[in-house]
Amino acid sequence: MNVHKLSSERAAAPVVGTSLNFEHSIHSFGDAIVKTRTMRALDNAACRYPVYRTIRCAARRKLEDIFDDVALHSGLSAHRLREATLLLEGADIFIQADGWRTATYSSCVFSVWASSLARIAEMRDKLFELVGERYPRHCMFTLDWNYMSAHGLGSTSFDELVTDAIYDESYPILGEPVRNFVARYLDANETVLVLLGAPGTGKTRLVRAILGAMSDRKEEAAKVMYTADKKALENDEIFVDFITGSHDAFVIEDADHLLLARSGGNHDLHRFLMIADGVVRAQGRKIIFTTNLPNVNDIDEALLRPGRCFASIRTRLLIRDEAAALVGRMLEDRAPKAELLAELLAELLEALFPPGTKAVSVADIYRACGSLPAVLR
Repeated sequence: MNVHKLSSERAAAPVVGTSLNFEHSIHSFGDAIVKTRTMRALDNAACRYPVYRTIRCAARRKLEDIFDDVALHSGLSAHRLREATLLLEGADIFIQADGWRTATYSSCVFSVWASSLARIAEMRDKLFELVGERYPRHCMFTLDWNYMSAHGLGSTSFDELVTDAIYDESYPILGEPVRNFVARYLDANETVLVLLGAPGTGKTRLVRAILGAMSDRKEEAAKVMYTADKKALENDEIFVDFITGSHDAFVIEDADHLLLARSGGNHDLHRFLMIADGVVRAQGRKIIFTTNLPNVNDIDEALLRPGRCFASIRTRLLIRDEAAALVGRMLEDRAPKAELLAELLAELLEALFPPGTKAVSVADIYRACGSLPAVLR
């Protein structure tokens, strides 16, 4: 049998039908354009945009006004996809701009591809000039919100401004000023912090204070991975992203199902144990759980062991004397006259503690003080 005979026989062999499908989800229009151009550029062994940076900022101005100014005065060709999505292009630079509006400020993200670092620095200055007065980056943190979609793990990022007033009187359980507790946690080798307590007892406010302190230390916005999606935590992808990425912290709210003992069928906690103090470590990153579980004994003891867990704090309702201390602290700046302060304090305590009420939540106290006439604020 010669080669030609072998080849002929192979050609005559039955053909098994197969197919191969490629699927790619486009989450960023600008990113899709750049990738398409890069593929074309490979034919010429050239790339127009060898440098990439993300530029973030937040300002008090209306979002549409910011994007109007950027589109009209950047000196680049502009194409508005939506009110808060904009593409900008010049000979050596390409930008996708996205924005979000909260109740009090606008958050902007500029994804910049450019020919050089100098060009990016030049454009950063120009963008900041057009945005106008901005909040300092160390007063914010960037939340990377992860969730499960029809196409798998997805995420979206946006900036959160740390403006929450936090008072030591809200957390008598700490036994020390909040600032001291946060500093000790950030300095500690332990990764995990667990905050237990009923809704309204100040867990989220304390988490935000910790994230704000991280940003303050970095002198730029801390990057925070966040999820409240149980399905997102049922595979390894989000954990790999956390370990290999640039996140400073991982926050899991309402984590009741994750913290229960593994002996009771909890199959997801082992991933946190691994990154908290296992073979693969968080390397200085922090993991913060909040839960409504009523008792720390409900939590798997492996998560709470020394060397892995910094503390488990059970936030709680405040009795009358504790509530009076918090209300008095919150009213100090609003009612500088002692007699007015005493009168307001008595009225608020009477409203907060009707007959039969022994304790109230921190949220109730903030709500009551927030309802005061504007002139007192």
